[in-house]
Amino acid sequence: MRRRDALGCALAAGTVGCLPGCGGPTESAESASDIAALDTTRIAGVVRPTTTAGVAAALRAWRGTVCIAGARFSMGGQTREPDALQVDLAGMDRLLALDPEARVARVQAGMRWRRLQALLDPHDLSVKVMQSYSNFSVGGSVSVNCHGRYIGESAIATTVRALQLVTAEGRTRELSREREPDLFSAVLGGYGGLGVITEVELDLARNTRIARSVAAVPLDDYPDWFRANVLGQDDVVMHNADLVPPGFDAPLAITWSRSDLPLTDTRRLVPEGLDYSREQNLIWSATELPGGDALRERFMTRRLQSEPRVIMRNCEASLDVASIEPRTRRVSTYLLQEYFVPVQAFHAFVARMRAILRGADAEVLNISIRHAATDATSLMRWADRDMFCFVLYHKQRSWQDARAIGWTRALIDAALDHGGRYYLPYRLHATLRQFARAYPQADRFAEIKHQVDPGNRFRNLLWDRYLSGP
Repeated sequence: MRRRDALGCALAAGTVGCLPGCGGPTESAESASDIAALDTTRIAGVVRPTTTAGVAAALRAWRGTVCIAGARFSMGGQTREPDALQVDLAGMDRLLALDPEARVARVQAGMRWRRLQALLDPHDLSVKVMQSYSNFSVGGSVSVNCHGRYIGESAIATTVRALQLVTAEGRTRELSREREPDLFSAVLGGYGGLGVITEVELDLARNTRIARSVAAVPLDDYPDWFRANVLGQDDVVMHNADLVPPGFDAPLAITWSRSDLPLTDTRRLVPEGLDYSREQNLIWSATELPGGDALRERFMTRRLQSEPRVIMRNCEASLDVASIEPRTRRVSTYLLQEYFVPVQAFHAFVARMRAILRGADAEVLNISIRHAATDATSLMRWADRDMFCFVLYHKQRSWQDARAIGWTRALIDAALDHGGRYYLPYRLHATLRQFARAYPQADRFAEIKHQVDPGNRFRNLLWDRYLSGP
């Protein structure tokens, strides 16, 4: 079937399609990119379903390769494949079921966290595990097996009760720990390699009042301080510690704990569409102007340390990523990397990481230290034990992507040598050997993929690079 005929069938089946030349504001139906905006991929077209039936119809109508997109925050081609039909799930954003007493919600996979928060907040409920910012899609978060700052929690996989998957032949399968558990485990953190996630059922948490405390902790003392003051406290909800340039040697520990103190900000959620030009200009100034470190200390660090803050959990969880994004990516772009190491390897890894970053003169804006408990649910897990997570937010000129390859691979080796892993949603700088060391489960993933997708229809640049074909 010709491309136009196939997409026409998808339209007739109840989906919203996009033929060449009618794309959205950031891409055409012939090319696709992502939040990093460093490169584009020529694709066959885009189909925008609104129902699971529409996804299934599109897959039956189009017999070529398929890639899957949500909010497009992955940075290395995980949502793109040359000459593939891209299934854009942005229109699948309905709440399907909510049980406030059981604290369970079922949503379409294209829903963004911010929309779900608005639906949960009247019931005093919150998302249990998600990223620090609310712009991501639920399906995308499940596909990358995300985590956040939530203490006592692990990856999002541990909060997923069930999900619905449309496979290569257009069949809809309901998956859970009891129904097809091997496939369920592989889809969590499967980066769209096994099918299209169309619905997700999640455990929820209570929306509680939380107060922020900030402490400067000596680097050598941080693991012991963390065990005593964070893991050892039942009222802690969220925590991270920030390391900043040039030394990355003075953790600023930021802890949110349940509180009965009066609210300092009565907003239930951060409003959408705010103007973040001040925050964006401050980040630009701190990274581009002489004396940038002093600007960061004065306007960011001191403010955190001096400003009391008591808010609702949903308010802190509804942050907008626009507040830390560049105003334009024509000259520079901001990127993420992440490394996971066992708790006992903290000191050794940090020493090596600092030496690598200083030696490479890498323009890292911030390193956020988090903690994640063991993930016993997902197949491609990055936390096979309790881990410290190091989230690097770095800046690079838009034409200098290759410059980061060397120090990125050095950091990956540092994590691997200390029993850790690196995270897969970012630039594809890791070697094949590094991927195999970090994710030996990939062989089992490939076996499952061959069972449910024998024609290797579900493709993207990540799996093209690292996963052997059937």
